[in-house]
Amino acid sequence: MMQKKVCMLGGFAVGKTSLVRRYVTNVFSEHYQTTIGVTVEKKMVTVDRQDMMLMLWDLYGEDEFQHVRESYLRGSSGYILVLDGTRKATLDTARLLQQTVVRTVGPLPFVVIINKSDLQSEWEIDQPVIDHLREQGWPVFLGSAKLGQGVDELFARLAEMLLSAAPPPRVSR
Repeated sequence: MMQKKVCMLGGFAVGKTSLVRRYVTNVFSEHYQTTIGVTVEKKMVTVDRQDMMLMLWDLYGEDEFQHVRESYLRGSSGYILVLDGTRKATLDTARLLQQTVVRTVGPLPFVVIINKSDLQSEWEIDQPVIDHLREQGWPVFLGSAKLGQGVDELFARLAEMLLSAAPPPRVSR
């Protein structure tokens, strides 16, 4: 079975842990707990009749005081950039994290989710910004860990990208 390491990256309190919990256990909690270091969750998925174990590395949030350790990125097959739609500054953090990944491990498949669509009336990230990201080739999803919107689609799209990026299986002769 294929195993793929996926890093959850984003600023402080954007909803990385909530997205992982919603995806793995279909649970959302209003109680916020800061991730310290890294938490790893697993989820088995099937893509094009192939089983894939996603190893979801939920990394602590990036902010002005702490930066993601590059060693956590090594061995990654792909990543998810998480933005908080209610805080435009999380977009700048995501851009810096994307550059860090490319510099550290090279270009990898990734998807972006602008989280907290349940609070869309409070969003600071508007449609022209989203359109610009998509024009740059960023696969952008809008979603809500709280309501479960867009979560399964986000992870499914990344799993498809990981499968197509995977080297073909070896055939023994």
